[in-house]
Amino acid sequence: MRILVTNDDGYHAPGLKVAEAIAAAFSDDVWVVAPADEQSGAGHSLTLTRPLRVRRFAEKRFAVSGTPTDAVMMAVAKLMKDSPPDLILSGVNRGANLAEDVTYSGTVSAAMEGALASIRAVAMSQVYDKEGMGDAVPFATAQAWGERVLRPLLESDLAPRTLVNVNFPALPADAVKGVRVVGQGLRDYGRLKIVSNTDPRGYDYHWFALGIVEKDVAPDTDLAAIADGYVAVTPLHLDMTHHAAIAGLRQAFR
Repeated sequence: MRILVTNDDGYHAPGLKVAEAIAAAFSDDVWVVAPADEQSGAGHSLTLTRPLRVRRFAEKRFAVSGTPTDAVMMAVAKLMKDSPPDLILSGVNRGANLAEDVTYSGTVSAAMEGALASIRAVAMSQVYDKEGMGDAVPFATAQAWGERVLRPLLESDLAPRTLVNVNFPALPADAVKGVRVVGQGLRDYGRLKIVSNTDPRGYDYHWFALGIVEKDVAPDTDLAAIADGYVAVTPLHLDMTHHAAIAGLRQAFR
């Protein structure tokens, strides 16, 4: 099995090495094609207004001067064109990709691009519970649970154009209660926080930050699974049509 590993935290991110180690449990044919720099929050964007550059670090190891989507497209359509991957692993992200995070996440979007190319794809993220940790985020839980979560996924039949989003809780590996297959949750948008200040030249600047995480979340969702100490496994699909609304809208346009 040929595996492509990518991420949105950048080529030198610690979580990428964790994903490589997880991939190595399944194959000795592992490629790394990742963004050269951090692209958190890039979503499913791709670069159209400037050329991309690819830097080769070693055999089967490349950095792309673009987004996670760019990296996957470059891997599938050029670098691995003659023998494309059988599996794409995106991550392990530094921080959660839960609920509406998936719409912003470069980690999840890299897996989406794989799904669009009909390649089995899994996004993996390590939740942490303290702000400002940077590269000190511990990945031991993802490292310990990655293989045992992936193995059943690789043995399962997934519908075309689907991907799987996996989040590991912010707990020691031996404290994790197990794995739950759950739906995508939704947070209160009021959790968004904007931190504002003034630079030395007198101009205001602003940082997006996250507010207090809600304690009351809907059951059987990724948010609830993580809060309860489980690995959250969520299947996602790329058909965004709200099928239940079609009949009503057809009536409106008669």
